[in-house]
Amino acid sequence: MTRSLYLASSSKYRRELLTRLQLNFHCEAPQIDESPRKGETPLETCQRLAREKAVAVAKEHPGAIVIGSDQVADVEGVAISKPGTHDKARAQLRSMSGKTIIFHTAVCVRCDEMAQTLEFTVPTSVEFRELSPAEIERYLIAEEPYDCAGSAKSEGLGISLLKRIESSDPTALIGLPLIEVSNALRQFNVTLP
Repeated sequence: MTRSLYLASSSKYRRELLTRLQLNFHCEAPQIDESPRKGETPLETCQRLAREKAVAVAKEHPGAIVIGSDQVADVEGVAISKPGTHDKARAQLRSMSGKTIIFHTAVCVRCDEMAQTLEFTVPTSVEFRELSPAEIERYLIAEEPYDCAGSAKSEGLGISLLKRIESSDPTALIGLPLIEVSNALRQFNVTLP
């Protein structure tokens, strides 16, 4: 039996990444509250949100395999989310200048009909260069990364703001760790090369 595959996300970045695996899939935005909870660490927030996204879409499609994912940037224990505006992005980049940030990318793959769930998190350590106010402004005007956690697109011009990236999966920083997702899908009997 071939099961439908759903990406529980409205993120164009995650959709583009999953397309690399050449699988047929549907995207469905989960209807959940993505606010962090009081006392929750950035890691706990992204793990909970990945799970809640997968659960919400799996309830609607119990026979499908559902991938939920979330990413939270962790600046010295403080969660940094999508800035949404130019001013917030400027403040984020100023706060990250010269620092090493951990981007936690959590994934939950589940199929309710199979009673199977796999959860994992891939951390990415990103060291930012010392950034001048002029560099930050030029970058923000050029790329407008207001929909990215941490205000920098490493797959684009944002790479020029960085000094170093360390991760077991280069796609994790963009929002969906494809090496681990591929491994998980094989455990759900999805055929991949």
